[in-house]
Amino acid sequence: MKYLTFNIRYDCRRDGINNFDLRKPLILRTLEEEKPDVIGFQEVLPHVARYLRDTLTDYSFAGCPRDENLQGEQVCVAWRRHTVNLLEMRTLWLSPAPFTPGSRYPDQSDCPRTATFALLEDVAQGKVFRVVNTHLDHVGQESRTLALRQIFEELERPCLFPEAPLILGGDFNAEPDSPEMQILYREKGLQVLTDHLGMTYHGFGGPHTSLIDYICIRGSIAAGDVRKWDRAEEGVYLSDHYPISADLTLL
Repeated sequence: MKYLTFNIRYDCRRDGINNFDLRKPLILRTLEEEKPDVIGFQEVLPHVARYLRDTLTDYSFAGCPRDENLQGEQVCVAWRRHTVNLLEMRTLWLSPAPFTPGSRYPDQSDCPRTATFALLEDVAQGKVFRVVNTHLDHVGQESRTLALRQIFEELERPCLFPEAPLILGGDFNAEPDSPEMQILYREKGLQVLTDHLGMTYHGFGGPHTSLIDYICIRGSIAAGDVRKWDRAEEGVYLSDHYPISADLTLL
Protein backbone atom coordinates (compact mmCIF):
# COMPACT_ATOMS: atom_id res chain seq x y z
CA MET A 1 0.00 0.00 0.00
CA LYS A 2 1.30 3.44 -0.90
CA TYR A 3 0.39 6.34 1.40
CA LEU A 4 0.94 9.96 0.34
CA THR A 5 0.86 13.19 2.31
CA PHE A 6 0.46 16.17 0.02
CA ASN A 7 0.15 19.85 0.93
CA ILE A 8 -1.24 20.89 -2.43
CA ARG A 9 -0.91 24.66 -1.76
CA TYR A 10 -4.00 26.83 -1.79
CA ASP A 11 -4.83 28.48 -5.10
CA CYS A 12 -2.91 31.78 -5.05
CA ARG A 13 -2.55 34.02 -8.10
CA ARG A 14 0.69 35.56 -6.87
CA ASP A 15 2.37 32.17 -7.34
CA GLY A 16 2.89 33.03 -11.03
CA ILE A 17 3.92 30.01 -13.05
CA ASN A 18 3.20 27.88 -9.97
CA ASN A 19 -0.42 28.96 -9.73
CA PHE A 20 -2.63 25.92 -9.15
CA ASP A 21 -4.13 26.05 -12.65
CA LEU A 22 -0.66 25.74 -14.14
CA ARG A 23 0.35 22.94 -11.76
CA LYS A 24 -2.71 20.81 -12.50
CA PRO A 25 -1.23 18.83 -15.44
CA LEU A 26 1.90 17.90 -13.51
CA ILE A 27 -0.09 16.96 -10.40
CA LEU A 28 -2.47 14.80 -12.41
CA ARG A 29 0.27 13.01 -14.38
CA THR A 30 2.29 12.31 -11.27
CA LEU A 31 -0.64 10.90 -9.31
CA GLU A 32 -1.65 8.73 -12.27
CA GLU A 33 1.89 7.36 -12.54
CA GLU A 34 2.48 6.81 -8.82
CA LYS A 35 -1.03 5.52 -7.99
CA PRO A 36 -1.04 6.03 -4.22
CA ASP A 37 -3.71 3.99 -2.46
CA VAL A 38 -4.42 6.63 0.20
CA ILE A 39 -3.71 10.37 0.07
CA GLY A 40 -3.82 12.92 2.88
CA PHE A 41 -4.23 16.33 1.24
CA GLN A 42 -3.80 19.68 3.00
CA GLU A 43 -4.78 23.23 1.93
CA VAL A 44 -7.62 22.03 -0.26
CA LEU A 45 -9.95 24.92 -1.14
CA PRO A 46 -13.55 24.10 -2.16
CA HIS A 47 -12.97 24.54 -5.90
CA VAL A 48 -9.76 22.49 -5.66
CA ALA A 49 -11.71 19.75 -3.87
CA ARG A 50 -14.24 19.75 -6.71
CA TYR A 51 -11.44 19.55 -9.28
CA LEU A 52 -9.80 16.62 -7.50
CA ARG A 53 -13.09 14.74 -7.20
CA ASP A 54 -13.94 15.36 -10.85
CA THR A 55 -10.48 14.47 -12.14
CA LEU A 56 -9.24 11.66 -9.89
CA THR A 57 -12.10 9.38 -10.80
CA ASP A 58 -10.51 6.27 -9.26
CA TYR A 59 -10.68 7.88 -5.81
CA SER A 60 -13.29 8.73 -3.22
CA PHE A 61 -12.82 11.69 -0.87
CA ALA A 62 -13.75 12.60 2.69
CA GLY A 63 -13.10 15.94 4.33
CA CYS A 64 -14.74 18.99 5.88
CA PRO A 65 -13.89 22.67 5.26
CA ARG A 66 -12.51 24.28 8.39
CA ASP A 67 -14.37 27.60 8.66
CA GLU A 68 -17.46 28.30 10.75
CA ASN A 69 -19.65 28.29 7.63
CA LEU A 70 -17.92 25.13 6.32
CA GLN A 71 -16.05 27.02 3.65
CA GLY A 72 -12.31 27.47 3.18
CA GLU A 73 -9.55 24.90 3.28
CA GLN A 74 -9.91 21.29 4.28
CA VAL A 75 -7.57 18.42 5.10
CA CYS A 76 -9.19 15.60 3.18
CA VAL A 77 -8.42 11.92 2.80
CA ALA A 78 -8.69 10.24 -0.60
CA TRP A 79 -8.61 6.49 -1.18
CA ARG A 80 -8.50 4.33 -4.27
CA ARG A 81 -11.94 2.75 -4.39
CA HIS A 82 -10.79 -0.55 -5.89
CA THR A 83 -8.19 -1.21 -3.21
CA VAL A 84 -9.50 0.57 -0.10
CA ASN A 85 -12.90 0.74 1.61
CA LEU A 86 -14.05 3.48 4.02
CA LEU A 87 -15.55 2.22 7.28
CA GLU A 88 -15.73 5.43 9.30
CA MET A 89 -14.72 9.09 9.01
CA ARG A 90 -14.90 12.19 11.19
CA THR A 91 -13.40 15.67 11.38
CA LEU A 92 -12.40 17.33 14.64
CA TRP A 93 -11.45 20.97 15.13
CA LEU A 94 -8.14 21.24 16.94
CA SER A 95 -9.43 23.46 19.70
CA PRO A 96 -11.04 23.35 23.16
CA ALA A 97 -14.36 22.81 21.29
CA PRO A 98 -13.57 20.04 18.78
CA PHE A 99 -17.14 19.78 17.47
CA THR A 100 -17.56 23.53 16.88
CA PRO A 101 -16.71 24.50 13.28
CA GLY A 102 -14.24 27.35 13.07
CA SER A 103 -13.03 27.01 16.67
CA ARG A 104 -9.36 27.58 17.54
CA TYR A 105 -6.88 27.58 20.39
CA PRO A 106 -6.05 31.03 21.84
CA ASP A 107 -2.39 30.90 20.76
CA GLN A 108 -3.10 30.48 17.07
CA SER A 109 -3.43 32.26 13.76
CA ASP A 110 -6.82 33.25 12.38
CA CYS A 111 -6.90 29.89 10.59
CA PRO A 112 -8.97 27.16 12.24
CA ARG A 113 -7.18 23.82 12.22
CA THR A 114 -8.69 20.38 11.84
CA ALA A 115 -7.78 16.72 11.77
CA THR A 116 -9.53 14.15 9.59
CA PHE A 117 -9.78 10.66 11.09
CA ALA A 118 -10.57 7.76 8.75
CA LEU A 119 -10.98 4.07 9.44
CA LEU A 120 -10.15 2.19 6.25
CA GLU A 121 -9.97 -1.39 5.05
CA ASP A 122 -7.44 -2.87 2.66
CA VAL A 123 -9.85 -4.77 0.43
CA ALA A 124 -7.43 -7.43 -0.80
CA GLN A 125 -6.22 -8.37 2.69
CA GLY A 126 -9.37 -7.62 4.65
CA LYS A 127 -7.26 -5.69 7.15
CA VAL A 128 -8.36 -2.48 8.84
CA PHE A 129 -6.16 0.56 9.51
CA ARG A 130 -6.57 4.11 10.77
CA VAL A 131 -5.45 7.30 9.08
CA VAL A 132 -5.16 10.75 10.64
CA ASN A 133 -4.46 13.66 8.32
CA THR A 134 -3.82 17.12 9.77
CA HIS A 135 -2.35 20.56 9.16
CA LEU A 136 -1.08 22.26 12.33
CA ASP A 137 -0.95 25.99 12.84
CA HIS A 138 1.86 28.02 11.27
CA VAL A 139 2.00 30.62 14.07
CA GLY A 140 1.31 29.21 17.53
CA GLN A 141 3.79 26.77 19.04
CA GLU A 142 1.49 26.22 22.00
CA SER A 143 -1.44 25.51 19.69
CA ARG A 144 0.63 22.91 17.83
CA THR A 145 1.49 21.28 21.15
CA LEU A 146 -2.14 21.23 22.26
CA ALA A 147 -3.28 19.97 18.85
CA LEU A 148 -0.89 17.02 18.88
CA ARG A 149 -1.94 16.10 22.40
CA GLN A 150 -5.57 16.35 21.34
CA ILE A 151 -5.00 14.01 18.39
CA PHE A 152 -3.35 11.35 20.54
CA GLU A 153 -6.02 11.70 23.24
CA GLU A 154 -8.68 11.19 20.57
CA LEU A 155 -6.90 8.06 19.35
CA GLU A 156 -7.19 6.60 22.86
CA ARG A 157 -10.99 6.93 22.98
CA PRO A 158 -13.14 3.80 22.53
CA CYS A 159 -13.65 3.09 18.85
CA LEU A 160 -14.16 0.38 16.28
CA PHE A 161 -11.03 -1.77 15.82
CA PRO A 162 -8.98 -0.08 18.58
CA GLU A 163 -5.91 -2.19 17.75
CA ALA A 164 -5.90 -1.22 14.07
CA PRO A 165 -2.51 0.10 12.89
CA LEU A 166 -2.19 3.85 12.56
CA ILE A 167 -0.89 6.17 9.85
CA LEU A 168 -0.53 9.78 11.02
CA GLY A 169 0.62 12.38 8.53
CA GLY A 170 0.41 15.94 7.36
CA ASP A 171 1.98 19.36 7.49
CA PHE A 172 2.94 19.97 11.12
CA ASN A 173 4.59 23.38 10.53
CA ALA A 174 7.46 22.52 12.87
CA GLU A 175 10.96 21.09 12.47
CA PRO A 176 11.83 17.73 14.07
CA ASP A 177 13.91 19.34 16.83
CA SER A 178 11.18 21.77 17.90
CA PRO A 179 9.69 21.26 21.40
CA GLU A 180 6.22 20.35 20.17
CA MET A 181 7.53 17.63 17.87
CA GLN A 182 8.98 15.80 20.86
CA ILE A 183 5.41 14.67 21.50
CA LEU A 184 5.78 12.52 18.38
CA TYR A 185 9.14 11.13 19.36
CA ARG A 186 8.00 10.30 22.88
CA GLU A 187 4.72 8.67 21.81
CA LYS A 188 4.96 4.96 22.67
CA GLY A 189 5.31 2.72 19.63
CA LEU A 190 5.17 5.56 17.09
CA GLN A 191 7.71 5.55 14.25
CA VAL A 192 8.49 8.82 12.48
CA LEU A 193 9.40 7.81 8.93
CA THR A 194 10.48 11.14 7.47
CA ASP A 195 13.55 12.28 9.42
CA HIS A 196 15.99 11.31 6.66
CA LEU A 197 14.29 13.31 3.90
CA GLY A 198 15.82 16.73 4.48
CA MET A 199 13.67 19.72 3.67
CA THR A 200 10.09 19.18 2.51
CA TYR A 201 8.91 22.79 2.29
CA HIS A 202 10.80 24.65 -0.43
CA GLY A 203 8.58 27.61 -1.36
CA PHE A 204 8.69 26.80 -5.10
CA GLY A 205 12.47 26.60 -5.05
CA GLY A 206 12.94 29.62 -2.80
CA PRO A 207 15.69 30.24 -0.25
CA HIS A 208 13.66 29.36 2.86
CA THR A 209 13.32 25.63 3.37
CA SER A 210 12.34 23.33 6.23
CA LEU A 211 11.32 19.79 7.12
CA ILE A 212 7.73 20.18 8.31
CA ASP A 213 5.84 17.34 6.56
CA TYR A 214 5.59 13.99 8.32
CA ILE A 215 4.39 10.42 8.02
CA CYS A 216 4.30 8.32 11.20
CA ILE A 217 3.09 4.78 11.82
CA ARG A 218 2.18 2.67 14.84
CA GLY A 219 1.08 -0.90 15.34
CA SER A 220 1.08 -3.85 12.96
CA ILE A 221 2.41 -2.00 9.96
CA ALA A 222 5.87 -1.88 8.36
CA ALA A 223 7.48 0.74 6.15
CA GLY A 224 9.50 0.23 3.01
CA ASP A 225 10.55 3.05 0.69
CA VAL A 226 9.82 6.57 2.01
CA ARG A 227 10.59 9.43 -0.36
CA LYS A 228 9.69 12.94 -1.34
CA TRP A 229 8.43 13.71 -4.82
CA ASP A 230 10.77 16.45 -6.02
CA ARG A 231 9.56 16.46 -9.60
CA ALA A 232 9.52 19.81 -11.41
CA GLU A 233 9.21 20.80 -15.06
CA GLU A 234 10.52 24.12 -16.36
CA GLY A 235 10.19 25.74 -12.95
CA VAL A 236 6.72 24.35 -12.26
CA TYR A 237 6.53 22.25 -9.09
CA LEU A 238 3.87 19.93 -7.72
CA SER A 239 3.47 22.35 -4.81
CA ASP A 240 5.51 24.58 -2.51
CA HIS A 241 5.91 21.41 -0.41
CA TYR A 242 7.29 18.15 -1.71
CA PRO A 243 4.66 15.42 -1.38
CA ILE A 244 5.93 12.44 0.63
CA SER A 245 5.03 8.83 -0.10
CA ALA A 246 5.58 5.74 2.01
CA ASP A 247 5.29 2.14 0.88
CA LEU A 248 3.58 0.38 3.77
CA THR A 249 2.66 -3.20 4.56
CA LEU A 250 -0.13 -4.20 6.95
CA LEU A 251 1.10 -7.12 9.05
